[in-house]
Amino acid sequence: MDRKDFLKKSLLGAGVIATTGAMGSVIHNNIDELRPIDVLGFNHIPNTNSKIMANSVLHKADTRGHANHGWLNSYHSFSFANYYNPERMHFGVLRVLNDDTVQGGMGFGTHPHDNMEIISIPLEGDLEHKDSMGNTTVIKNGDVQVMSAGTGISHSEYNKNRDALVKFLQIWVFPNKRNVTPRYDQITLNLADRKNKLQQILSPNPDDEGVWIHQNAWFHLGSLDKDFTTQYHIKSPGNGVYAFVINGDVTVGGQALRARDGFGIWNVDTIDIKADSNAEILLMEVPMNI
Repeated sequence: MDRKDFLKKSLLGAGVIATTGAMGSVIHNNIDELRPIDVLGFNHIPNTNSKIMANSVLHKADTRGHANHGWLNSYHSFSFANYYNPERMHFGVLRVLNDDTVQGGMGFGTHPHDNMEIISIPLEGDLEHKDSMGNTTVIKNGDVQVMSAGTGISHSEYNKNRDALVKFLQIWVFPNKRNVTPRYDQITLNLADRKNKLQQILSPNPDDEGVWIHQNAWFHLGSLDKDFTTQYHIKSPGNGVYAFVINGDVTVGGQALRARDGFGIWNVDTIDIKADSNAEILLMEVPMNI
């Protein structure tokens, strides 16, 4: 599959339209901003370092978008804010995967969202959250936070400490229901449950393990020893999986990956995973059609 066919499958086949309505609110602050998806101009797509194959796409860590605002150092796996790449708009309903580092005492001021499922996974430090629903909480490594923005929510995120960094993954997923009542949740996970296992941290089911969102998606975290092997079985036919390596070296579906590489694969039922060193990996199973 060439780049143009992949884009048509990913964007047009998913039913995405070139309006901001498909994206929810577009926030014009040059940081927490999504641009409208543009489905035009397939004959004028620039060459990039995305490696698009028959049923997979590889995003090496050093090809991600990058913005350093001083207080915020952010790497974007998909188009976001001032980083725009028509080959990296989304992977199915997975729209944003930002790898953020926030300086001590700094953070994101209050800003709005709507009609998006927003997941935060802290990797280091203490991230303080406040929102228009009255929640004031702190999340840290081992926690998972989720917001269903629905009809509209405002929130802020700050590094609670002035003498330490906060590092976290900010993930946005298109919902399968629009204009729901906004909601917030966070949980603390048992880190031992991901030792040489794939620990489920998110699903569509409120009664299942982890947090839940309005989407037919499942997320898993694994902390794997060198040479450990396992398989991931697709939970919903037609879904794809986007693997993001947090630390270490991992081979996923035959593709060797290093820290902060991303690899999306679809049209499979089972994915082989092998840790080539001690490694931590995030698997995000999502519908490929919006």
